Amino acid sequence: MPEVMILNAGAQQIIGSVTVRHAAGMLFRHVAKVFEAEPGVTFGPYPMPRSVELVRWIYTSWEYDTTRCTRAAVLRRDDYRCAYCGRPGSTLDHIVPRSKGGRTTWTNCVAACHDCNGKKADKTPVEAGMVLLVRPGPPRPGRLVTR
Repeated sequence: MPEVMILNAGAQQIIGSVTVRHAAGMLFRHVAKVFEAEPGVTFGPYPMPRSVELVRWIYTSWEYDTTRCTRAAVLRRDDYRCAYCGRPGSTLDHIVPRSKGGRTTWTNCVAACHDCNGKKADKTPVEAGMVLLVRPGPPRPGRLVTR
């Protein structure tokens, strides 16, 4: 089944893609409108979309995603790369360890490889003599994160 591009409100940026079935649901719920359609092809009252444009209120909720900060979401955000050495990372590291009051937030968690996570252990990066290669934060606007 072909994919349908999702454009932000105003159609300046591609923010993802969905199946035609999902796009049909968005059109039915009036959270999107057809931006570009297949010529001469319709389904129900709608032209077959190649791309849809979000209406303003749904764009805002996608732009300021409130996705929970979980191990899986942090690994996806960091593209499965260790924040300390750049090698493949598969563990979650709290920059300020939980034992020292650190919380599981987008700005305090990064992906790490097993070696770096073990070396850092229960210390801050400064205490462990390690340098962060990235500045952690919430997922960038337009990055779809699975809940």
